[in-house]
Amino acid sequence: MRARLLVFLAAAFTALTAAAQALNDIEFEGRLKRLEAELRCLVCQNQTLADSNAPLAEDLRREVRALATSGKSDAEIKQYLVARYGDFVLYKPPLQRNTWLLWIGPFGLLLGGGIVWCAILRRRNGAAVEDDKEASGASPEDAVTRARQAIYEEP
Repeated sequence: MRARLLVFLAAAFTALTAAAQALNDIEFEGRLKRLEAELRCLVCQNQTLADSNAPLAEDLRREVRALATSGKSDAEIKQYLVARYGDFVLYKPPLQRNTWLLWIGPFGLLLGGGIVWCAILRRRNGAAVEDDKEASGASPEDAVTRARQAIYEEP
């Protein structure tokens, strides 16, 4: 009876250990996926390391896995890759003096486009107001004549 109990306890302990290991593996894989999503493929340049199929991306994924299994933290892994490849390896580069244009440039372009759009609308509205003033100051016959001329002049 004791032998059966010992065998049962050993099997239960093994099953619990395997379940804990599987949970740790799932957490570890999730950590690697998050890291790979924050890193840029150096060949593709517009894809994350997780999305790229380039040979260099596979090498970098293996390197990230090796660093993670050696006990390095996410910040240490990123620091290592930045020291080796520069800030470009980060998919979201930090806000620094040399990256201000990357962060502020799109907003500047959007603002400039809005200013140009407003200027165009003002010119159109100003031209329409001037046409209305000219039409109201002339006799009705002149307005009809101008309207007919405008119809015939259009191609």
